[in-house]
Parts: sequence; structure tokens; C-alpha cells
Amino acid sequence: MTQREAGGGAGARVLVVDDDPTVAEIVSGYLDRAGYVVDRAGDGPAALAAAAARRPDLVVLDLMLPGMDGLEVCRRMRGQGPVPVIMLTARGDEDDRILGLEVGADDYVTKPFSPRELVLRVESVLRRSRPAQPSAILRAGGLTVDPTARRAAKDGAELALTIREFDLLTFFLRHQGRVFGREDLMREVWGWDFGDLSTVTVHVRRLRGKVEDDPARPRLIQTVWGVGYRFDAGGTAPAEEG
Repeated sequence: MTQREAGGGAGARVLVVDDDPTVAEIVSGYLDRAGYVVDRAGDGPAALAAAAARRPDLVVLDLMLPGMDGLEVCRRMRGQGPVPVIMLTARGDEDDRILGLEVGADDYVTKPFSPRELVLRVESVLRRSRPAQPSAILRAGGLTVDPTARRAAKDGAELALTIREFDLLTFFLRHQGRVFGREDLMREVWGWDFGDLSTVTVHVRRLRGKVEDDPARPRLIQTVWGVGYRFDAGGTAPAEEG
């Protein structure tokens, strides 16, 4: 059995974008050994060209790129269609991490990082982006979520959600009326036992901006101060259609 056959990537294509050849080589090597097909790009324009030529299943994207930074690359890639993105940043500043999440990155890893941890993050994001097992359609508060097709709509209009936003909304609809702390959501939605809790905060804010009539006065995703968040569509359980 070859290393590729033994890996868990199952041939998924990953685009690694980093202007540091050493970092790109190390990351690419670990992903290759895990069974992924890896493309590389050293700057923003090259990354966009590579993604257009061979659409990746996931992008590992450095924030600090010459000429066109990772935030702009992420925006432009998302304009071409949905694609999972893991952002790499050498900065410790929380604002940079939040900016990455705000433009639609599904996850981020701060340099220096463990290549093995990055591979685990790639596996986690890709696993959640794949079609789910057949599951009941959820309806509550004017929202409709089809977990199997990974599609969501508000009042009949389809919502453009990232992978994590979709998972978060589905989790809320399945557990309406219950309060979950940020640690609970990180464990249940992200599958992590530890991590930066601001990730949850940013995703809740982004999700509110897409599902609430007035995100400044959220009706569906409510904050329970000092505890966490609760989805409440008016006190009625979400309907499920088999």
C-alpha cells in the first residue's frame, strides 16, 4: 500500500497558497502523505488562476501574501463559488483572525503551527463539507434547512452560508430552546475540545446577519448573558419532514 493509499485524504484536491517556499513545501508534504492531491501557489493572482484551472476541494491560504493579501484572495475565490478555506496567519493579533473569519474563512491556524494539526483541521473541514447521510428537513422561524443537500433558505430565499455557518444553524434548529455556551458549540459544531472561543462569537454574528430580520435585535439566535446562545423561533419545536 502506498502512502497516498494509506492516507485519509481520499484524493481530495487542496490548494496551498503561501509565499514562503519552506512553509508551502512542508505543508504540501504532510498533505500529500495524508492522501491529498496538492497544488501550490506563491501569491494571490497565481492562487486565483490555479483555483480557476482546477477547482480545489479546500484552500489553505496564507493571510500575508505579496501584492494581494489572503483576505482579498478569499473574497475573490468565494465570488467564483463556495470553497472551504483555512487561513494561515503569522500574526497573533485577534483582529486579523476575526477578519479572516469575517470574509468567510472556515477555520484559521496561527503560525508557527504543527503540520499534523493542520492536516487534522483540513480533514475536519472537508468532512463537514461532504454530503451528509439522509436526514429530515428542518423548519423553524421562517427558516428551512436540508442537512442532506446542505441547503438553507429564509422565507423561500436560499441563504449563502459557509460550512461552519450551515453546521451552526443546523445545530441550533435541532436543539431549539436549549442554551449552549461557546465551549459547548465549539465541541459540538467544530468538533474541538479546545480552541479560540472568538471563532464561535464571529460565526454567531455572521449567521445572525443572514437569518435575522434585524441582526442588531436578534429574535431567533438569542444571547443568554453569562451563559451562551439559544435558538428560539417562538416557543415551538422545529418541524421535521422525513
